[in-house]
Amino acid sequence: MARWRSLRWQIAALVAVASGVVALAVGLLVHQSTWERSLSLGRDRAVTALLTGPVDEGPLPPALAARVGPPGTYATWYDDSAPESPWMWGADGTGSVKIDMGGEVRGLRALDRNMALASAGVLGLVVPLAALAAELPNHRLRRVARTARRIAEGDLEARTSAGRGGDEITAIAAAVDTMAAALHDRLRAEQRFTADVAHELRTPLMGLVTSAELLPDGEVTDLVRDRVGVLRVLVENLLEISRLDAGAEAADRVEVPLGRFAADCVHRTGLAAEVTAQGDPVAVTDPRRLDRILANLVVNAHRHGKVPVEVHVTGTTITVRDHGPGFPASLLAEGPQRFRTGAAERGRGHGLGLTIAAGQARVIGARLAFGNDPEGGAVATVRLN
Repeated sequence: MARWRSLRWQIAALVAVASGVVALAVGLLVHQSTWERSLSLGRDRAVTALLTGPVDEGPLPPALAARVGPPGTYATWYDDSAPESPWMWGADGTGSVKIDMGGEVRGLRALDRNMALASAGVLGLVVPLAALAAELPNHRLRRVARTARRIAEGDLEARTSAGRGGDEITAIAAAVDTMAAALHDRLRAEQRFTADVAHELRTPLMGLVTSAELLPDGEVTDLVRDRVGVLRVLVENLLEISRLDAGAEAADRVEVPLGRFAADCVHRTGLAAEVTAQGDPVAVTDPRRLDRILANLVVNAHRHGKVPVEVHVTGTTITVRDHGPGFPASLLAEGPQRFRTGAAERGRGHGLGLTIAAGQARVIGARLAFGNDPEGGAVATVRLN
């Protein structure tokens, strides 16, 4: 159904309607002009017949009888009371004649049929040609639409390659390319700023960590060390995101037994989660990056969801589910965003854990999807290739 609503077929339909209207108008004009000419010729023939010697054709039609004048004047009347045998009457007061108009009527009908057939033939030729001619701009518009979708999905390197031209499609394509270039520059500026801030913070942060370790033990010291630890994790996360944004990361793939690997990963987080695996599945992937993904998902489930947290391994698919309020609609629609945690009921944070997980998933070629279970709880699914 979508094909028939495309611009190509809309143009073809418009051409068909316009051509049909033109053909109808021309046909009506030709029909009317031909018929008036036939009537005029019929009148002339009737008058000529009267001049050469009128005969009495019997009682005149009442309409003609009312128009007959004195001798020397002529009156004509078209009688179509019998459509298959029409007549042109002529009278001059001394007699009358009848001219057969059947030939003219049949000729007019034949002309109408021929014009209808010719119009249908022309429409049968013009409409496909219009559809073919509309394919070029339609193809260009589809290319612009595909590029816009790629940009919306995050590929800011995509361009329409509009080329030269002065039509509206070229203008739209150029505007999309300009928008993509502007977004690309702004994103790169933001990434450079994030990386610069993280690098600049790293040196004083190391000083803070060292100083905190030298403080005497106590409640205040524990609070300071805790906040310094949070700041250290934040800076490390920012540095990791900057590397992922720059495309500087590459996967180092080996065979990984997913069941045991998931259990070890959960154990290293120090958080409770039930790990189940069907069989003993094995995947070829980067274990360090996969560990980072699963750890962030488990931590996120504990921080923003509710226990119990479940980790299921089925084939090369790993699912992490909690029993909290679920992911917010904005995250499901747009994906994870840094420094945005979504719904307030899912707790607080910097919104970096899921962002890092998504970035690492791209590096190892995995698909990371987010959803909510119908019975409640957030569900994150990692599908390895």
